[in-house]
Amino acid sequence: MYFAALLARTEDGWEASDTELDDVETLSDLADLAREATPDEDTVLVLIEQEDSWFGVVRIDGEEDPRIYVSDAAAAARSSYGELLLTDELLGREPGDDDDLDSLDLDGTEDGEDEDDDEGGASGSAEAVPHGPVGDPGILDDLGVSEKELKSLSEDALSEIADALGASEVLETVR
Repeated sequence: MYFAALLARTEDGWEASDTELDDVETLSDLADLAREATPDEDTVLVLIEQEDSWFGVVRIDGEEDPRIYVSDAAAAARSSYGELLLTDELLGREPGDDDDLDSLDLDGTEDGEDEDDDEGGASGSAEAVPHGPVGDPGILDDLGVSEKELKSLSEDALSEIADALGASEVLETVR
C-alpha cells in the first residue's frame, strides 16, 4: 500500500492534495503533475510512502529540476513508485544502463523475479541499488527539516515532515 500527496506552499501556507500515481510513468511526469498543483511557481513537495518501508520526497521549485530524497533505495527499487524516483543520476549510473530492465520490472515481472534471457536479470539491477538513503538529504533544510532529522525519520516520516513544515493538519485531511 502506498500513500502519495502534494504539498504546495502558497502565500496562505501549505495546501495539500492527495494524488494517484498510476498514470505517472516518469520523474518528468511527476514534476509536471506537481507544477500543476500551484498556479504560481511556488515550492511543491511530492511525498510518497510505501508501507512504512521507505519514503521519498521530491521538491519542485518552479521550473528547476526536481530534487529528490529517498530513505531506502533498495526498498524503493522493489516498488514501481520508487522506480519513478530512482533515476540513473540519483543512483550514480550512466544513463541507459538498465533501461530495458526497468521497463520489464514495471510491466509485469514480480519483485525479485529474474529474467533468464537478460544479461544481468532483474536481480542484477537490484544489486546496483544501494541500501539506505540516496539523493539530496538537504532537500528540506530551508523549510525546517535538517539533513540529520531527515535521515533519522522512519515509520511515520511523512507526518513528521508535515509537522515540521507546519502542514500536519492539511496533510491529515488528504490521508
